[in-house]
Amino acid sequence: MNAQETLRSPFPWFGGKSRAAPLVWSALGRVDNYVEPFFGSGAVLLARPRETWRTPEDPGTETVNDASRFLANFWRAVAHAPDDVAAGCDWPVNETDLHARHKWLVKRLPDLAALLDGDPDAFDAKVAAWWCWGQCAWIGSGWCDETRAEVGIAQVPHLGNAGRGVHRKLPHVGDAGRGGHRAPRLPVQLPHVGGNHDAGRGVHESARHGHLSDYFAALSARLRRVRVACGDWSRVTGDSVTWRNGVTGVFLDPPYLDGAVQYAAGGAGTSLSADVRAWAIEAGKRRDMRVVLAGYEGEHDMPSDWRVVAWKARGGYGGQRKDGVNENAARERLWLSPFCVEQPPKQRSLFEEVSR
Repeated sequence: MNAQETLRSPFPWFGGKSRAAPLVWSALGRVDNYVEPFFGSGAVLLARPRETWRTPEDPGTETVNDASRFLANFWRAVAHAPDDVAAGCDWPVNETDLHARHKWLVKRLPDLAALLDGDPDAFDAKVAAWWCWGQCAWIGSGWCDETRAEVGIAQVPHLGNAGRGVHRKLPHVGDAGRGGHRAPRLPVQLPHVGGNHDAGRGVHESARHGHLSDYFAALSARLRRVRVACGDWSRVTGDSVTWRNGVTGVFLDPPYLDGAVQYAAGGAGTSLSADVRAWAIEAGKRRDMRVVLAGYEGEHDMPSDWRVVAWKARGGYGGQRKDGVNENAARERLWLSPFCVEQPPKQRSLFEEVSR
């Protein structure tokens, strides 16, 4: 399998859909045009199989959007300056730098907003690298949240996975045709702080072999022609972005309505979910539109010609337990519009179609 088809996001993300990605692409099938208005970690696009591309050598038009300026900036920077982002991400995990960079990034946000709002191709590679590095080290929510800019030293960096930071997501993109989906099997250990010339570098010492730069180069190659927008989701759902570019697949993953879930971009709530649902229902009436909508069980009341599929999340919010019982993981649903690909019998095992 081609490495570009199996890349994973370099950072953990609240509500990521990596496990749902095969289901999404089975439903969308081969499309000329792909649109993702709530891009987040990019797990679904990065998992796009080549057989769903417009041609074997061309994925067609791909447009993604996120309201988070840090996210949009990161994906633009990776696409166009992967070496700079890789170099900035390659830094040992430590508490002092975590908080210093957090404060610097929060203060930088107004300038970043002006940069991105004024130029649809603009990016800041340093901001992208530091943001990604911290996203991998920070525990829980609040990274680059302005309300937590003065948290101080209460937040301890994540030292799981050997304190490897961004390296913990690093796939193998080397020889033997193993592709980008294989994570390196490095020993689990705390960062090395011994007395030799590598003191304090910990397992980031592995970066001298070029793994991180190779990984970001692979991400860049995949994203180079992807259009990355930053703003309201509706900016990328108009006719000129969707069906006028041919058969179009749209994956909608808006903030869930569950009271405990608040995604990055501004505390969206009932109105956004209802607006997205209304757009999906209308768009799904077209033969040249295939729409997949994500949410929790019972969140979306869709027409009878929409199929609903259950899938199980792992980790993150979906893996949280309440009174010792994992409730959220089994509540995940995908709603498939009428003209999504009908699955042949051998592929139905991927899906668990459920009643309404």
